[in-house]
Amino acid sequence: MINISDKNETLRIASASSTIYADPQSIELLKNNELPKKDVLAVSKAAAVMSVKKTPELIPYCHPLPIDSVDVEFDVLSDHIVVTTTVTAIWKTGVEMEALTAASVATLNIYDMLKAVDKNMTIAETKLLSKKGGKSSYKETLPKNFKAAVLVTSDGTFAGKRKDKSGKIIQEELNQFGIQNIEYSILPDEQEQIRNELLKYCEQGISLVITTGGTGLGPRDVTVEATQSVIEREMPAVSAAMYNYGQKRTPYAMLSRSLVGSRGKTIIVNLPGSSKGAVEGMNAIFPGLFHVYKMMVGGGH
Repeated sequence: MINISDKNETLRIASASSTIYADPQSIELLKNNELPKKDVLAVSKAAAVMSVKKTPELIPYCHPLPIDSVDVEFDVLSDHIVVTTTVTAIWKTGVEMEALTAASVATLNIYDMLKAVDKNMTIAETKLLSKKGGKSSYKETLPKNFKAAVLVTSDGTFAGKRKDKSGKIIQEELNQFGIQNIEYSILPDEQEQIRNELLKYCEQGISLVITTGGTGLGPRDVTVEATQSVIEREMPAVSAAMYNYGQKRTPYAMLSRSLVGSRGKTIIVNLPGSSKGAVEGMNAIFPGLFHVYKMMVGGGH
């Protein structure tokens, strides 16, 4: 199975449909509940709901997930029936296969219950109608001339004793969101130097500054203090999102003091210095954080 441990739990919704064609006389018998097997639509709805719960047992690469709701609707026309299913879950992966399975099984069940009176039925089309809830649902249009900066704060890296990994990872992650204009710098763990660099970025109109390093309780960890002296408005829920995400993966996440806030139109994000911590921090808050730029110019939600 594909590893989804790095994904966030979000509201996932998918709708699918499946169509079965039958003789008009068979459709009339169904409508009037005069078939040998009674209550065709009610039983087909139950079959669809059950199939959603069984999808991981039928499709090898589907993950077991907590289903919040299954809705099944039937559009009964003169010579065919359209089954529409909608599946909802709050989880790390989409539910389109569950919706497709439900629609397919519903039409198969209709076929089974009508086959005694109709030998020429056809299941013509099963398709996904819509899906939402993953990262693709939260794409944002970034401001024109969007600029970012990655600031590595580490005595060892600044002195050339240690190679930077986390800063490079952050750059690669930003590239995946289409951000290419990225400044990059390395500073020692000196609070005043870090503060001055952050102020410089804000004065230059850089939209996003991500620091990595100096978020712990070591004697030289001062990035958070430098950031605190620069920001005008703190964004505690963004920090909480990082803590919540990280704590589910390591008990050490709670030891980070990562701070997020804004100065003018610049957002500053503190990430841990470890490469794993940097990746987890990015996964936790992006692309959702990009929505803030629309809010800052009065665009609301």
